Amino acid sequence: MTEQKTDWNDIHVAFQVANHGTLSAAAEALGVHHSTVLRRVNALEKRLGTRLFHRHPRGYTPTEAGMLLTQVAENTQAGFDRLLGKLQGTDTQLSGTLVVTTVNSMISNLMPMLAEFQQLYPQVRLEYAADSRIMKLEYGEAHVSIRPGTRPTDPDYVVQRLAEGAASIYADDAYIAQHGLMESLDDIEGHRFIRTVAPYSMIAFMEWMNKTVPDSQISLRVNDLMGFIPAIRAGFGAAPLPCWMASTDPSLKPLIAPPPEWAGPMWLVTHVDLHRSSKVQAFTQFLKQRIQQELSRLMGLPPSPQKKDAP
Repeated sequence: MTEQKTDWNDIHVAFQVANHGTLSAAAEALGVHHSTVLRRVNALEKRLGTRLFHRHPRGYTPTEAGMLLTQVAENTQAGFDRLLGKLQGTDTQLSGTLVVTTVNSMISNLMPMLAEFQQLYPQVRLEYAADSRIMKLEYGEAHVSIRPGTRPTDPDYVVQRLAEGAASIYADDAYIAQHGLMESLDDIEGHRFIRTVAPYSMIAFMEWMNKTVPDSQISLRVNDLMGFIPAIRAGFGAAPLPCWMASTDPSLKPLIAPPPEWAGPMWLVTHVDLHRSSKVQAFTQFLKQRIQQELSRLMGLPPSPQKKDAP
């Protein structure tokens, strides 16, 4: 067995061939000529003394040895990604990029807060990633995550309870004038509702709708919660919404007091390796303070009356 040093670039090239299945596709991904890919794969096989791929007219399929190499290379790539995510958060100055992720229905509420934060810390470049997909903090896809629903359980996450949010059923004045309010969650007769195409059963109020409201009373289905408010405005009917989401549109009125069983927590999530970085600490402290100031709106409560100054 020779002690000739293995070039890590050759392993990366072989990894790309295994991922893409052909030399030309791997070459395109790597930005090199396909002959370079062929040369590196052949050189690596010769150096290792084993076949990494079965060659056939449709492309390259990993052998057992090739699959072993691919697994190790994939784990190594994931390790590099985690390292880059950690390095991006090691700055001690309040500068650089801060990526905040949450569900897309929170954009109207969080955007003004992000603007306030950037006024306080103009050297921090904010990126707002609203996505139904849960981004992986350990890979550096985001620095701070705000998640409603079930508490995240990843052992490498620092999870803080940010607030409790309520929900109710909302409609506009024209709908209420025609159909009236609801006395309870069972009082659905004569009402028309808007729901989502997918069931979203992990959300309490959507699970209620799935189990309680018959299809005959569904006037419209939309892709996600973001479609509820425009549909209510257009006159399609009533829809359940988080109170903090409905509060962004003064034309929406609750048909019923927020049911206690629909209340749910919001979580502030960071990765343990980035949690103590200056920009993450600055943002999380700012956000917790601002959310506390918005608790009445989050819970669907009327605003507190302003105190009059003593004469």
